[in-house]
Amino acid sequence: MLALATAGCSKKQAASPSSSLPVAGEQAKAGARLAYEHHVRVELEQAGIAARMAAVREACESARFGDCNVLQLSQDGYRGSLVVRIVPAGVEPLTALASRDGKLASRETWAEDLAGAVQDNARKLRQLDAYASQLDELSRRKDLSASDLISLAHERATLETQRDDLLGVAARQQRRLDTNKLSIDFIDPGRHTGRSFPISHWSDRFREGADDALSVLAYGIPFLLLAFPLTLGWRWLWRRVTRRSGGRQGG
Repeated sequence: MLALATAGCSKKQAASPSSSLPVAGEQAKAGARLAYEHHVRVELEQAGIAARMAAVREACESARFGDCNVLQLSQDGYRGSLVVRIVPAGVEPLTALASRDGKLASRETWAEDLAGAVQDNARKLRQLDAYASQLDELSRRKDLSASDLISLAHERATLETQRDDLLGVAARQQRRLDTNKLSIDFIDPGRHTGRSFPISHWSDRFREGADDALSVLAYGIPFLLLAFPLTLGWRWLWRRVTRRSGGRQGG
């Protein structure tokens, strides 16, 4: 009970960060290869969550605050989630729209360094380009047979496919560098707190706990069946040995 009370207290402290700071978009400095992501939690009454999510989605898809794409959208009763990729300048106004008439309960920003991945992809592209130049030189030779020409054509086709894949990777990397990923979780504060679960969640936790307990019991029964006769045999052997020892001492 003490451990549960301590855990509940710690959750309460973690769920109450300062929400006065604006959620501003981030742009890496010159020479850096940082892909920024933001995660915010907005507390809003359940009746207004669906309409607010629709408004945020419309603002994103219409590019009201700049280039924006919806990556994921989900809603379940008293909560919802919306994930978008937007230009850095649009992060703050879109977050303000999401939290209007509500409360920005928490926010988190982090970045992934893509410098190594970008350099590795560029190195592979340079290697493919150098190999393509070698193939072009070989194709100009006059002493090539028909089978050689077919092999060269097949190799160049494979090379073009690999190059297209690498160019696609480079485009996605650049997209991550030029935009910010923004995840917005909407939650009804009256239905969810850091210290308790709704009744439906309690029933879910109870069923999960019962299933786990039955699984542990089923796993342990074979060991109990094996340990019982072993214990009886050890007890019989021990009593027999002690009786013999007692008889010898008495003799």
